Parts: sequence; structure tokens; C-alpha cells
Amino acid sequence: MYVTIPNDFAEKSCAVALHSTGPLTAQTRLKTGTYLFYEGDEVDWLYQVNSGVLRLTRLLVDGRRQVIAFGYPGDIVGFPADGLHHTDCDALSDVRLQPIRSACLENGQCDPQLYHSLMQAALREISAMQDHFMMLGRKSAVEKLASFLCVLTERVGQDLGGFRQITLPMSRSDIADFLGLTTETVSRTLTQLRKSKIIAIDNIHSIIIQRPEALLGLSQGDRD
Repeated sequence: MYVTIPNDFAEKSCAVALHSTGPLTAQTRLKTGTYLFYEGDEVDWLYQVNSGVLRLTRLLVDGRRQVIAFGYPGDIVGFPADGLHHTDCDALSDVRLQPIRSACLENGQCDPQLYHSLMQAALREISAMQDHFMMLGRKSAVEKLASFLCVLTERVGQDLGGFRQITLPMSRSDIADFLGLTTETVSRTLTQLRKSKIIAIDNIHSIIIQRPEALLGLSQGDRD
């Protein structure tokens, strides 16, 4: 999951249906804190997330970290760069994954429907990355965090009375490293949104969206 440009709060699935005329490999389970792969590993498998959340990260030579993306249900992770993984990938919660041989993407050694599904997933990832880069370079801290919450509301928000509730399996520092902010800025901005009654913070891992239209407006630069 990247921060893409939100259009509305209509509930919609971003899952990619893996169409195949043949049987897929049995699902893989990953416990919280377990690594799925490391940067530089050879890519033999791609993985579609069926449940749980993954974190994809890279480290600079000086030890600073960038969270590249989060893998939510429906996302496919592990697309190769020159045949290698270009991030580390670990589980933020217990995860169920559908493995797919990378050969299906690289040389079409699978049925055409599955190959088409993977190509569509790769193209969607490129588009989402472009949106995310624009957000990193052009948006303010408030706009970045509002966009992040909007995307999560669209992807995994649950109805709670007249509001929507989202669960955050990642830490504040994870969010900061994903949005190009400091942890202090993320915490301060969440407090600002709470004081404006746009959100309510149920606990450190749960946020209630009280005014979705206002949050959407902030994500698009509307301060009115």
C-alpha cells in the first residue's frame, strides 16, 4: 500500500484477483515480527497478502530507515529489480500469503489469466508509487497524514455507528518513515486532528474518523 490520491470515501477493494486455470501453491503463514525476505535476496516468489499487514523497508548506509510501503490484503509484494528483492519485508501482524512463482511474471511460465493479473498488479503498483512520490515531495505534514488516513479508511475502514474506524498495526515511527516526517510531527499532527474533532484516538492502534469529508479536504490541501 502506497499513499495514493484519494477521490472519495467510497468503500472499494484494491485486491487483485489471481485468476488461474491451474492450482496455486498452498498458502504461507507468517508470524508477527518474522521476515519474509531481505533486500538483495534472489526473487523466486511473489506474494499476495490474504490477511494481516507487511512492512517493506530499506536502510541507508548511515542507518536511517525508509518505509517503502505497507502490504495490505489484496496487495502483491516482492516484484523484482534485476531479479533481486529491493527491500526488506517483515510482518507487522500475523499474515497469510498466497505465493506465486516469479517465473509467471518474468517469462510467462503460467497460464495467461494469471500472467495478466500479475501484469495489472505491477502496473497498478507503478501508478501508486507515482502518487506516493508526489505526496512525499509536495504535501505538507497535515496533508500527508490526512492522505494516509484516507487511504486506510478506503482500504480497511470499518463502520462504527456513524463513523469509520481504522486499525494501525504500525508504530508512529513507521508512519513517520513512510511519510518522510519525524515521529514527533506525526504525533503532533494526530493531536491537531483530534483537537479539531476530525478524528478520535481510541488507543495507540485505533483511530476513529469522525469527519471524513474534512479529512479528505485536508488531504487535498483544503484548510477551510
